[in-house]
Amino acid sequence: MGYVKTKGIILKEINTGEADKIVTIFSRSHGKLTGSAKGARRPKNKFAAATQFLCYCDFVLYKGKDMYSISSADIIEPFYEIRNDVFKLTYSAHMVDLVNDVIQENQPAAKVLQLFLNTLHMLAKTGKSPELLIRIFEIRFMSIIGYAPYVKECMECNECNADLKYFFSFRKCGTICGGCRTKDSNAVELSQGALRALRHIVHTRFEDLYSFDLAPHILDELGRISKRYIKDRLEREYKKLDFIKELENPI
Repeated sequence: MGYVKTKGIILKEINTGEADKIVTIFSRSHGKLTGSAKGARRPKNKFAAATQFLCYCDFVLYKGKDMYSISSADIIEPFYEIRNDVFKLTYSAHMVDLVNDVIQENQPAAKVLQLFLNTLHMLAKTGKSPELLIRIFEIRFMSIIGYAPYVKECMECNECNADLKYFFSFRKCGTICGGCRTKDSNAVELSQGALRALRHIVHTRFEDLYSFDLAPHILDELGRISKRYIKDRLEREYKKLDFIKELENPI
């Protein structure tokens, strides 16, 4: 029993009872938390705005027997721009799926939360390509949770030469040079642009993470690599972004 004070963002909201909600909060200090918000579905309730999807707040939570109860919630950033745009909302929901599948209850994950919030900010407040932002999130997310692809040099011979062709090995989880491709004949060739992007995303400082752009064909290449890498490592195929293609190319 006791109180927890933490910053956190709403990942999920479920209606319960006549006007209540049960919400999943991705918190800075405790990872995911489940909390109840009494009367939050009533328009004039003090929790009505703060318990909406993707609302980032200062929470005070009371720890009960089965879950937390929200005692207070002060909004820091509501991310209205995302919730009012179906494209941005879909990209955000894809990130939420990844976070929900990996981050556990009461497991602090400050770096993942920072990455998530920074990407949401870039998505909401800048004109940066949403597809590029999602690729950055995916690859850096995988790196943070322990699946960083090895992209500094060839995994087999340690060769690092700008004049060599490099390939991405999904079996070995990293790059191999053309001379070592016999170690994995299924490795896919990387363009220099995609290789530089991978190295930047995996290794650069947080403050420089979004400081580049990619040509559309390189972005497509990076997307194919990221999608397959996530599927292989997490053993699940994420399909929410297929909805974006349907919106962009209606029948």
